[in-house]
Amino acid sequence: MQLLHTKTAFMKSFFVIAFSLILFSCNQSLKTKTATSGDKKDILAKASRENKNGWIYVHLEGSPSDIGYQHGYLLANDIDTSIQAVSYYLAHDTKRDWSFYRQAARNFLWDKLDREYKDEINGIVGGLHDQHKNYDSLDLTAYNAMEELAYYYVPLLDNAKNKAPGNCSAFIATGSYTKDGKIVIGHNNWTEYIVGQHWNVIADIVPEHGHHMMMDCMPGFIHSGDDFVINDNGILITETTITQFIGFDSTKTPEFMRARKAAQYSNSIDDVINIFLKDNNGGYANDWLIGDTKKNEVAKFELGLKDYRVWRSKDTAIIGSNFASDPKLIKDETTFNVNDNTTSPNARKLRMVQLVNVDMKGKLDDSTGKIIEADHVDATAGKKENNRCVICGHIDEDPKGCPEWDEPAYWPMGAVQSKVTTADLAKNMQFWAHMGHPCGENFIGATFYKAHPQYAWQAKYLNNMMAYPWTLFSAKK
Repeated sequence: MQLLHTKTAFMKSFFVIAFSLILFSCNQSLKTKTATSGDKKDILAKASRENKNGWIYVHLEGSPSDIGYQHGYLLANDIDTSIQAVSYYLAHDTKRDWSFYRQAARNFLWDKLDREYKDEINGIVGGLHDQHKNYDSLDLTAYNAMEELAYYYVPLLDNAKNKAPGNCSAFIATGSYTKDGKIVIGHNNWTEYIVGQHWNVIADIVPEHGHHMMMDCMPGFIHSGDDFVINDNGILITETTITQFIGFDSTKTPEFMRARKAAQYSNSIDDVINIFLKDNNGGYANDWLIGDTKKNEVAKFELGLKDYRVWRSKDTAIIGSNFASDPKLIKDETTFNVNDNTTSPNARKLRMVQLVNVDMKGKLDDSTGKIIEADHVDATAGKKENNRCVICGHIDEDPKGCPEWDEPAYWPMGAVQSKVTTADLAKNMQFWAHMGHPCGENFIGATFYKAHPQYAWQAKYLNNMMAYPWTLFSAKK
């Protein structure tokens, strides 16, 4: 009996101590959460936002969760409006509602993200919640993956062809092709205006790990998306999509995370290539144009799902307008007709070759780069036009639409913004950006819908897309 009493007393003491430790632990956890909540002002003190010439410049700095919180809090209204527009448009264009995209994020995207990027996305959600915007990590993940889900995964499910979009006109050059012999890079973003009007953020990010980087993006994106990025180790990255690409592997790593990692952690062209190759899912198949200002070297990295190829040089000019170059990739993974010069990618290719490799050879700098991205000459017609065939695209003014992308006549899509930088500017973490058509033309919704009432359904989220002046953005140091 004495032994039993001793055991009972011991057990009572054990449970009292254990309960006290648990309670202490819970209290410490609660205190930590409370302290984190109380530090919101300190977290936001590292960040800033400025609206300038159609752009939202935002400086984000700190741990992944801090960067995310700053992003979500400072851009809450913009993220809300953008997700609403994207989900509305995709429901019409892909015949899938937002719950489908959330489910895809749950099924095969979220678990493949590195902890760092989960924390950043959760931070965005926290900032949104503190601004009374009710989104969660699945919303933000699906939204970041909208290109690869809508135009690579959905066509895979539908057994459809020719769905991968053709977005963007870009170039990168160095050596004898540029005015100072150093790298010049330029890019304009082609997309549907209802979406592209929201590609209006300049994100200046100083992460806890990796490189300081600056990029254009949509509000709520942890990557650029249309891809124009510079980092503080002299790496410059842009791209144009491979049009009419077929292929996607949902078991591999999301493209949007690999794009962010390439921007944040690359020290060389090889780093960019290796990050994209690792566990490649084929989503958002691109011709990546990459520069390393330390070596004054540029490259084109053409990446499909099964095939890839690299071209690199210290004396060249490389262009992109949604055409693939490698014969094997073209044959294996696309349905694109490389011989039809009336298509948008091939017509723009003709014009860009003439401008970048001939007319402006030895003259390329930030000023001529702006001219290239705003060009309106249709090489197939030999004159200025507003249509699918010019570098500064205006499919909304084209009576043929863009058949190779299944876009009917006057589809409201084209060049929505542009960026240009040079090695010297990038060294100081600077680039030029232009919101709206690079040519300066405005899109006025009331006028457009009156002429083309079949697209009035877009008026819910697309009114005017104004063109603003070129603006030089500088990262905070």
